[in-house]
Formats: sequence, C-alpha cells, structure tokens
Amino acid sequence: MLSKEQLQLVMRGDTIRHYGEHVVTSKYPGQFKFAPEMNEYVGTFLEGCRDDPERQLAVLVAYTSITNQGLPVMPTYWRVARFLSSPALKGYVAWLRDMFLQPDLDSLVDFSTGNQKKAQDASIHGPERAVFRLRKWIILRLVSIVNSLHLEKEEALIEEVARFCFFHSFFETKKPTSQIPETGQQFSFPVETRARSAVSIAFFSLLQTLSTQFKQALEQTQDKQPWTYRLVQFADMLLNHSRNVSPLAPFTTQQRQAWTRMLQTLKELEGCSSEAKAKATAFQHLLLLVGIHLFKNPTESCELLGDIQTCIQKSLGEKTRRTRSKAAKPQEPPWVEVLVEILLALLVQPSHLIRQVARSVFSHVCAHLTPRALQLILDVLNPEQSEDEDDNVVVTDDSEKQLENEEDKNSESEDNKNSESEYGSEEEESDEEDRDRDVDPGFREQLMAVLQAGKALGGVDDDDDEELGDEAMMALDQNLASLFAEQKLRIQARRDEKNKLQKEKALRRDFQIRVLDLIEVLVTKQPENPLVLELLEPLLNIIRRSMRTSSTKQEQDLLHKTARIFTHHLCRSRRYCRDVGNCVGTLSTQVERLVQQAAHQSDSSVALYYFNASLYLLRVLKGNTADRSIHKPQKKEKAGTSTKPKGPEVAQAASCLDLNLVTPIYSSALSSFLTKRNSPLTVPMFLSLFSRHPMLCKSLLPVVVQHVTGQTRPRHQAQACLLLQKTLPMRQLRLCFEDPEWEQLTGQILAKVTENLRALGEAQTKSQQLKNRSSLELLNTLLWIINHEKLTLDLTVVRGVLQSQQQYLQHRVQQKEQVAGSSRLYNIYWHAMKVLGVQRPKSEKKEAKEVSATQSPVSMKRKKKGFLPETKKRKKRKSEGTTPEEEAKPAATGGDQPQPPSTGKKRKRKKAKVAAQAQAEGTPAAKSPATESLSPEPPAKTPKLRKRNRKLSQVNGATPVSPTEPVVEKQYQKELPQKGVSGKSPQLALQPPAKTPKLQKRNRKLSQMNGDTPVSPTEPAIEKQYQKELPQKGVSGKSPQSALPRKKARLRLSLANRSPSFLQSGAKKKKAQLRKATKP
Repeated sequence: MLSKEQLQLVMRGDTIRHYGEHVVTSKYPGQFKFAPEMNEYVGTFLEGCRDDPERQLAVLVAYTSITNQGLPVMPTYWRVARFLSSPALKGYVAWLRDMFLQPDLDSLVDFSTGNQKKAQDASIHGPERAVFRLRKWIILRLVSIVNSLHLEKEEALIEEVARFCFFHSFFETKKPTSQIPETGQQFSFPVETRARSAVSIAFFSLLQTLSTQFKQALEQTQDKQPWTYRLVQFADMLLNHSRNVSPLAPFTTQQRQAWTRMLQTLKELEGCSSEAKAKATAFQHLLLLVGIHLFKNPTESCELLGDIQTCIQKSLGEKTRRTRSKAAKPQEPPWVEVLVEILLALLVQPSHLIRQVARSVFSHVCAHLTPRALQLILDVLNPEQSEDEDDNVVVTDDSEKQLENEEDKNSESEDNKNSESEYGSEEEESDEEDRDRDVDPGFREQLMAVLQAGKALGGVDDDDDEELGDEAMMALDQNLASLFAEQKLRIQARRDEKNKLQKEKALRRDFQIRVLDLIEVLVTKQPENPLVLELLEPLLNIIRRSMRTSSTKQEQDLLHKTARIFTHHLCRSRRYCRDVGNCVGTLSTQVERLVQQAAHQSDSSVALYYFNASLYLLRVLKGNTADRSIHKPQKKEKAGTSTKPKGPEVAQAASCLDLNLVTPIYSSALSSFLTKRNSPLTVPMFLSLFSRHPMLCKSLLPVVVQHVTGQTRPRHQAQACLLLQKTLPMRQLRLCFEDPEWEQLTGQILAKVTENLRALGEAQTKSQQLKNRSSLELLNTLLWIINHEKLTLDLTVVRGVLQSQQQYLQHRVQQKEQVAGSSRLYNIYWHAMKVLGVQRPKSEKKEAKEVSATQSPVSMKRKKKGFLPETKKRKKRKSEGTTPEEEAKPAATGGDQPQPPSTGKKRKRKKAKVAAQAQAEGTPAAKSPATESLSPEPPAKTPKLRKRNRKLSQVNGATPVSPTEPVVEKQYQKELPQKGVSGKSPQLALQPPAKTPKLQKRNRKLSQMNGDTPVSPTEPAIEKQYQKELPQKGVSGKSPQSALPRKKARLRLSLANRSPSFLQSGAKKKKAQLRKATKP
C-alpha cells in the first residue's frame, strides 16, 4: 500500500496524463473505454482505506486535478465519493471551495489534445477560460456531493455548501467581518458574470434537492424549520449588513418593502391555529420560494409577493367554504383567481420545486375555486387557443442550458474533429436532402435570369465558336456566388424559424403537462365539486388531438397523463358530484353531444373515451335524487302490489336520470353500430352501458333483437347475437322484467335465432361463419335460461332445424382440409343438441379420436423411435405373495428348454389332468404359499413368472406346465369356473356365502378341513367390499381373484349356486384323497 507522498508522486506522472487523454478522446460509441474499470478500482481502494482519510483525500484530489484546459476529466456525478469517511469528505469539500476561490492552475495535471494544439489561439485559450471551466465544474461537483448525502450527520456540511452557493450567486464582499465567514473568502481571479449565473443555476438545483430529497430527514432542521426558511434568514442577515456585503442587483425601496412584508407574513403564518396549519404551511412554502426568486428576478417576484400576501390574508380571513365565491367589489377579482394566475405564472418555469409547491398550495385552495379561475386553467390546456397565444410561454431554460454547455461544446468540437469526420458524410447527405427540399421556383427563376444575363445558357441562334471572356466569366461567378449566398441565408433563416417553433411547441407541451397537475389535484381532492363536470370535454379534446399527433415525447407524455387523469381519477372515482341542481337538462344535452361525437370518431380508442364520459354523466344523473314524487313507490309497497322486478324501477324513478331523454340517444347510437360498416363503437361499450343501467338496457333490447335477422350484414347480426348472449344472463336485467314479459322476450329471441339457424349450412364467407357460431352460442344461452327458469317454450322447431343441419356439419368436420372453426362450431352444435335431448353418436367420438391419434405429430415421432435392449426394458412388478426364497429355488427339469405346443385331444387331456392334479394336491392358502400361484390367473408373460408357476406346480405334485403352451393355459382358465367351488381350490375363500343353509354348512366344513379360517355367513358386505377392491390391486399373490374379470367371477358364483350336486361330488373326492393320504 503506497503512502500519501508516494500516491501524490505517482498521480502526477505521464501515465495519469495519458489516462486523461483517453477519457477525453473515447466519448463516442464503439470505442474502448477504460474509465468504468478505473472507477471500480478507485472505489475499491477508497473502501479499503476508510481508516486513513489522508490517503483517501490524496487519491480523490489527484484524480480531480486531471484537467483538459482547466476542465476536470472526471464527471461531476462521480460516485466514488460515497466511500469517503467524514474527515476525508470535509477535507475534499474544503479543497474544492479553495480551488473555486483561488484556482491554482500550476497544481493541476493539465493537457491538450492534438486538435486543440493545432487550433491553439491565445485570445481564446487563456487562463480566464480555464478558470471559468474549473469553477463551473467545482460548483456542480459540490451540488452533486450534497445530492449523494443521506445522513443527518452531515447537516453542517450541507449548510456550508448551501450558504457558499447562495452568497457567491447574489452577493459580493465589501469588507470582511467575523459574523459572516463567507466575507473572508477572497478571489485570486475575479468572478465573471457567466460564472455567477452558473453558480445561481447550481444553487436552485441544490434548493430543489434540499426540499425534495431531504424532505423527511433533512428538511426539518434542528430548530424545526425548513431549509428554505434558513436560507431566507441568511439572506436577511446579509441585507442587514450593508457595510460589509452588497447584493449584485441592489433592491429598490419597493422591493425591500416587499421583502420586509414577506418576513412579517411568515411570522403571522407561524402563529396560525391548528385548523389552518396545513394551509398556512403551504402558503409559507410559496412565500419562501418567491422570496428567494426575488434575488434572481426582482421585478416579477416583487409583484407576485404583493399579490400572494393579499390572497393569504383573504383566504385565512374567510370562515365559510364557498365553491363559487364572488368578490366584495365588482372591479376587484376574487383572490382565488389571482392566486391561480400566480401559480400559472410560476409553472412556466421548468422547476420541479415550483411544481411541487404549486400542487401543495392548490390542494388547499381548490375548495374555493370559481368558474373563472377554472377557465384560466382550461385556457392553457385548450389546444386551439394555446397555438395562437404564446404570451405565457417564455424560452428561459434554453439560454441557461446554452450557458452551461457553451464552453463544453466548443471544447468537444475541438477535441473530437477526427471523430466527427466519421459522421460527416451522413450529415452532408441530410443537408443535401434539405437543400433540395428547400429549393423554390423563385430561386430557379433568379438562377435562370443570371445565367441568361451572362450568356451561360446557349440558345438556337448562338454561334458554337463564341465563348465567354475572362471578365464575363468572373462577373458570372460573382453573380452566382451572391445568388447562392442569399439562398443559403434564406434556407438557414427558415431552419432557424422551424427550430424555434419546435422549441416553443415543446415548451408549450411541457407547460401543459405541469398545468395538468392542478387538474389532477382538483379531481382528486374535490371530486364532488360541480366544476369537475366542466373538465370532461377539455380533457377529451386533448386526448383526441394527442392521438393524432403523438409523435414527439412531449405529446406522448401529455396524452398518457391526460388519459390517466380522465380514466382513473375521474371516471373510476367512487365519489362524484351529488348536487347537480338545475343542471339536469344541461347534462342530458352534454350526454347526447358526447355520444354523437363518439359515433363520429375515426378511431375506436378515442371513441371509447367519449363513450365513457357519457357513462360518467349517466352515473352522476342516476346518483342524484329528484324532487318529484319519491313516495309513490312506497304507497305501492304498502298496498302489496310491488313485485320483485319493481326494485330497479323504484330506484330509477327516484333519480334525476330521465329515460325518455336518454333512450333515443343510445338507441340511435346502437342502430348506427349495428348498421354502419366502419363504426368506431364496439360491443364492450354497450355491454358496459347495459350492466350499469339495466332499465336503459330493457329499453334498448328491442333494437338489438331487431338486428339479429333481416337485411343487415352477417357481421352485424353476429354482433347483435353476441350482445344478447352477454346481456341476457345479467341478474339485474332479469329484475326489470315481469315473468310474462321475460318469457315473451325469450320466445322472440328464440324465433330469431331459429331463423338464423335455417341457413346454417349455407355459410361461405368468414362473416357468415361468425354469424352461425354466434347464433349457436346465443341458442345455448337461451336453452340455459329456459331450463334454469323452467319456461314453457316449444323447442321442437329448434331441434328439427338443428337435426336437419347435422349431416352438413359432420361433412365439414370430416373433410381433409377442414374449414377454420368448423370443429368448434360442431362442438357448440352438439352442446345445444345435448340440451335438447339428442346425444352425440359414439361412432363419431371414436372416429374423432382415431383421426386425432393418426394426425398427432407426437405419436408419429414415437413410432419412428428405435427399440430398447432387453436390459433397458422395464420389468413387470413381482407378485406380492412371492418371497425371495421361492424365487431362489431351481426351476423344474425341462422347464428351461421350450417344447413344441401340443395339439388335438392330447392338449385337452393334459389340461384336464393338470387341473385335476392341482385340485387334488391343493392346500390351504394360509399355510402354503404354493397354492397362491394355482389361482386362475393368465399365463405369465415373462420367463421368471413362468418358472415360478412351474416350480409351484412341482411342489404341489402337479404336472409341470410348459412355458410354450399359452393356448392350454387359456383353456385352463376357461374351464376353471365349471369345476365349481371345491375344497381343492383356493377360490373358495373368496366366494360369497351360499344361499341355502346346507351349502353354508358344507362350505364351513370344507374350510375347516383345509385349515382356513371359517367364513361367517353373516359377512357378505365385507366380502363384497373385498371384491370391489380386487381390481385396484392388480395381479398379486394375495388375491387370486384379481386376475379374472368381474363377469367371469359372477359366472363362477352363479354356477356354484345352481349345482349343489357338483359341490357334493367334489367334497366326496376330497374326503377319499384325505383317507388315502392318512393310511401308512
């Protein structure tokens, strides 16, 4: 790790100078940049030596000292300062402050690029220019450091930077004094005017940071005062020390009086009651902000201060809340209008701090807003008027930006001439295109006249040998040069005018975006104010205009913000105006106008905003109660004549919404939608209308039903069917109808749909197919309503029409090249047929599955796959009854070598013999596991299971069954049920109890002889449950019944129940075999 002296030595060599040149010359894209890696290295170093602030300060000062003609190469927002410890940070700020006051150019590692050395001019590239570039960078660096601070511990440092910026922006020192530390700071180089302007811009940027970023942590200082208030107190102290300090722009008597009154008003606002504390705080911020701007714009700010103080006195003196207040004197405007004008004047300036203060103040005064004050805001937002009125738009930020970037642009243009030459060809091509576009007929005529005057254009009578002399050529060249110079000036003037108009237009859009903040505050804070209703059409005009010309970023931002305010804060607000008063007729007229404008739009997205505005007005009318007979429905309720559908009618009668006025408006719009070819209206618009206003929907349903059939286009018929399909299931709509009316309406719609379905097989175009699908979906909805409400309607006609179209639809589905949507149409068709009682044929389902299986790409891929070797194949699960000991036993002799299958009578004899021996040697299943393998199971498919079967048969003494005799084993399975339930068969334990008492006793006796647990005849339910569970267990050793189907099991039980003689003969054979076995 290097020491402080070693670091200083290393950071002043040629290596660091080359690094600075690399940073300057690698600004264009596509070039290698080492600066990001260096930033990481420096950040890692500073983070690793937090305990050594001297080395941190040395590294940071060394990198800051790398300058290009006075301008440090590191950016002002360099993030490595966050790794500095508190002592190092304070030392770095002190070094920056000292370099600003007394720049030491010799201590800098300064360099110049190759292009700068070629264009070296002593008059331009002097020490004054380097000092200005250095001071401008330093002041911006100080502001950036404050922006990166997030701790209250650095409050003293922040205050020091703020006081430093404010003092050197607006004041100068006459005589140093100990009471003002800033007066002891002397300049080695005088501060220029442009340097003061740069410091002033940086100060207001710092003020915005102190008011926004440090709102919660640092805005409230130790004495519970905002930063702006502390700076105002500091400014007042500077004004009082006129002997030591003088402002750069001295105050006049009127301005000083305005400043004094502002301080008195601030003290009065501090003593306000708790009820008006919020309003007083907002006014306090406004006064402080305008008071600070008094040093920047004294004349304008002085007038604003006087008006603000008057408005504050009147607003705090009012005790009653008035939405439409009138002035006491006719010639004096209300204070709200004056305050709105002040806020609009402040919003012209592109300052985020002013924007926040204006929002805060307007949120407290919007309750007192008057129509005239609202109109002042709407005049700014009105695009037609704002195009002509440019008084409120002042191009102020462009000059400031020019001041900030003037020197940087010059240096960059000098430093990067070679890089710019790469893009020179593209710029020349664009200039040529503009030049060709700007050529007018007048210039052509002038050019022809000059050429003809100089005889440069040859005519018919001219001699071929005659040529122009030198003097004539020189005169012609001079005339052409002057002509093209004039044309170039005209082209440049037109370009400048065009750029100026574009800048003004962009500023105007930015101003409108800031003014929209006031509209958003009004809609959010006062949604029940009647003045909110006057915002609909101005906002819609902005949306409509921005939709057409939303090419620039400002236009898009304006459109998005206006649409968000209109949709989320206005139309979807839960609160709305509850006191329309005498404006019912005006609102109805406005609804008609909005619906008509929605129907005449060229874009559906714009029409949606107009239609939603009409729905908002309908909600306002419906939510306001009328003074007319509200008690009539109550009398009907007492009389007992009210029914369930009367609920919406009662609510409708009590509201201000007049259906007689509104229904024709939406009826004409609905008819236009269902008849016009390119209507901007859409189905979701009317669905929203129907769901919010069911009584209006009841009046409009006949119009929709009328367009289901008839001479209308198929697309419009499909839209009508879709409207009915989505509307009829609405519960609110059902409450508006009596039962007979509802049944009659359903019958009418059913008849219309049936008429459409008669042409189900004639669809050729896409619109006709859409109509058929919509008709079937509507039919399904109608059938659900009929079945759900149990309506008495005749459905035989519909079923007959659908059955007549079955063959055609089936043919379309089975075609090789299916028509798009035919399968979906077919499924909808059979859904309706199922409700009508006609089931879909099973053959069609099987064919559909086969077709899908053959056409499935997955199945084709699986068929093309290769085979697996025997070692990779999954082996079947072993039976649960077998044990490892049985598997380990050797197989019977001759079982390993396959034998040819026997045929003819020998097979039957052998099969019967094997079955008889197996039954003769049978033992109880509980004692011998060998008997489990003798259950009537299908032959084992794997060699291991075959060996196990032969092994078990040898243990029982039966003839081994060859593994190559599957036919014999199948026959063996078939003949097993005919041999009944005997003592030799393990099947007996799984049989249900016999029906007769004799058979029950015989079964218990046989089970005792075999050693099994006797089965109680009173447990049929348990055995049935056991049989039900057998198929789920699969083929296992514990359930010999599981391998047989249920039908065979039932057949075996029936045979056993019908043949008691067979059971007796089996029992006798069993007894005889036992006697022989017991004899010695």
